[in-house]
Amino acid sequence: MPTVIYVNSNGSRTSITVETGMSVMAGAVEHGVDGIVGQCGGNAICGTCHVYVNPGQLSLLEPISDDEDATLEIVAAERRPNSRLGCQITMKPELDGLIVEMPEFQL
Repeated sequence: MPTVIYVNSNGSRTSITVETGMSVMAGAVEHGVDGIVGQCGGNAICGTCHVYVNPGQLSLLEPISDDEDATLEIVAAERRPNSRLGCQITMKPELDGLIVEMPEFQL
């Protein structure tokens, strides 16, 4: 199973093995990672699973959908070029070691 490294806004890191097929958001919620809320349950409408993906790993992700792009326009923290919704990143073996940084706030 692939590992995700969650980096909190204070710099602390939490590494979690996330089941293949599970989202970055679901893995964080299941393991109680601070900084990921996932209020809408993974429907790409609330933006409370906003993460900054390590720029060197962006090319490994599926392209942003129109729904994800629209939600990223209304997230609480600054949108950056490497912003993604954790609920829309489905883990697969190629993403082993994925590094995602959580913004200072989600709401």
